[in-house]
Amino acid sequence: MSFGQAIANGFKKYASWKGRATRSEFWFWTLFVAIVQFPFSLFYNISSQGALQAAMVANDQGAFLAALFGPTYWLLVLVSLVFFLPSLAVLIRRLHDLDRSGGWYWIILVPFAGSIVLLVFALLPGTPGKNRFDA
Repeated sequence: MSFGQAIANGFKKYASWKGRATRSEFWFWTLFVAIVQFPFSLFYNISSQGALQAAMVANDQGAFLAALFGPTYWLLVLVSLVFFLPSLAVLIRRLHDLDRSGGWYWIILVPFAGSIVLLVFALLPGTPGKNRFDA
C-alpha cells in the first residue's frame, strides 16, 4: 500500500473496526500523523516557552497556567483529537491482521510493557491468507 492510499484508507475507514490493516498501511498512517502533528507541537512549544519561563521566574501560578493552556495548546489538542479515532481504528485493524482481537489494545494500560507489546505486534507480519477478521 502506498503512502497516499494509507492516508485515504485512514480517513475513509476512520471508525471501521472491521477488516485488516497491513503493516505498510499502519506505518504510513503513523508517519502521516507524526508529520502533521509535529509542526503544531513545535509551534506550541515555541509560543509558550517564553511565557512559561517568565511565569516560573515570577512564581506566578496563574500566569503559568495561562501560558500552559493558551490558544496554541487547544489547537494542538484539537489536532490530536482529529487523529485519535482514525489512529485507534487503524491500530485495531492492524491487530486484526495478526489474527488478534482489538481488545489487545487495552494492554497499553500496562505501564511500559504494554507499549512494547503493541509495538512488537505492529512490527510483526500479518497472518498469511484469510483469518477470522477478513471483511
